[in-house]
Amino acid sequence: MQTDPHESVFLLIMACMLDRLVLCLSGLQLILAADHPSYVAAVYEHRVLLNPNPRVPLDRRSALEHMKQNLRVFEEQTALAAQQVHRQTNKQNQCRNFLSCMARNNSLFLVANMPSRQSCNRTSDPRCPEDSQYQFNTNVVFSDQGIIVARYHKQNLYFEAAFDAPPECEYVTFTTPFAGRFGVFTCFDILFRDPAVTLVKEMGIRQIVYPTAWMNQLPLLAAVQFQRSFSHATGITLLAANVRAAEYGITGSGIFTPWDSLIHHDTEGNSGKLLVRRVPVLDPSFIGDDRLKLVPFSGYQNSKEPEKMHVWPTSSFNSNHDGKYCQKDSEYAEGTSSTTFNSIMMYDNFTLVPLQGTEGNISICSGSVCCHLLFRRSDAREFYALGVFNGLHVVHGTFYLEICALVRCTGEHHNSCGGETEHAQTLVDFRLAGTFTTTHVFPGILGSGMTLDVPDHSGWEGGNGFYMSRTGMSAGLVTAVLYGRHYEKDNV
Repeated sequence: MQTDPHESVFLLIMACMLDRLVLCLSGLQLILAADHPSYVAAVYEHRVLLNPNPRVPLDRRSALEHMKQNLRVFEEQTALAAQQVHRQTNKQNQCRNFLSCMARNNSLFLVANMPSRQSCNRTSDPRCPEDSQYQFNTNVVFSDQGIIVARYHKQNLYFEAAFDAPPECEYVTFTTPFAGRFGVFTCFDILFRDPAVTLVKEMGIRQIVYPTAWMNQLPLLAAVQFQRSFSHATGITLLAANVRAAEYGITGSGIFTPWDSLIHHDTEGNSGKLLVRRVPVLDPSFIGDDRLKLVPFSGYQNSKEPEKMHVWPTSSFNSNHDGKYCQKDSEYAEGTSSTTFNSIMMYDNFTLVPLQGTEGNISICSGSVCCHLLFRRSDAREFYALGVFNGLHVVHGTFYLEICALVRCTGEHHNSCGGETEHAQTLVDFRLAGTFTTTHVFPGILGSGMTLDVPDHSGWEGGNGFYMSRTGMSAGLVTAVLYGRHYEKDNV
């Protein structure tokens, strides 16, 4: 349906309240103007005020009043974010709805997540629902004038029965006067090629705004853990605002650049959290740097030749691997050693080999994916294992994975490898490498207490080999992972 932009937003918000949806506004992003070549970004992790009886229809007046409770919180946080950059605002309230006013009155760009509805014709559109209404999980972008400049409808739904995927995938960008272009996608989208990878790899977008409602799942997919990996691997700034629902394990927001991050992860508190930080502009056309337009997908900030293997003083370490790991005559090649074992990790059946002693050189394979670990650790009291998975993940989504992961197990038994823990005492220096048939590999390092880290070095070597190395961590190692996504095999 075609309406005035301001009125359409009013209708989108009303649709949220008058329908059966539980979450109305799941996250809020603010992008504040600043002098080139940097700008101030803010993300707010919102503790949503929910309808205590979501299955009981509300009358219009009650629905509006409930909606305003959440909007008032957003209004407060928007003003606080603006104050932190000492912005003086003198604009009169000439806008026509809450979110538009927040953007205009505080002179900022604002991105909010909400449901929306769109009429369709069942005669001409075979995907049109029975009620002739699409219902989308939608990100709406307001300019600093309070005008809608972009809408994005979520493509990859995650058990969202209330929503429809759009008939065609949308690649949505918007342009700001202070930092150039931004892309936008939502939550589960980050694990798929479209739109996330297409925006970055093919369209050259280097700044992403990312509302999410992400349920943390260790040891490989906590919210800030993968947000950090995606930003680092793709060489982008990621502004990530999660929902705050600790009782469901939902928390984890941050402002990520390829080099560093400001995060919030709290599994116990119940209050929202505002993060504000100045970050560099990365849009290549805005800063006049064509080198950033189409950079390699992984290892953007490590584009130099791979470093020589760090050699510790032991004759058992061999630094000349040439990217060839886990050959069939290897001690730990698949199916050849009783040392290997299987354990369920993230609902997938990993093949693992335990770390023994305080230093070592081990490998493990699954089909064409072979993982090699060179390590030295502070002591051997905590149980660690190197695991590999090469196959189709089919629980809570279907997507093909190629993974090499070093994990701290939660107990002393093999079946504890893959369990969830945020804590470790063991300091580990390591070089983790793997052979992959995909070019999309996300390296990640997680330290004790949800401490995020990035590799000292990472990149491609020997054709299909990808590696990362890290020494001198200050926190115990919980997880080191090379998370490969083979998008082309998702539907095999």
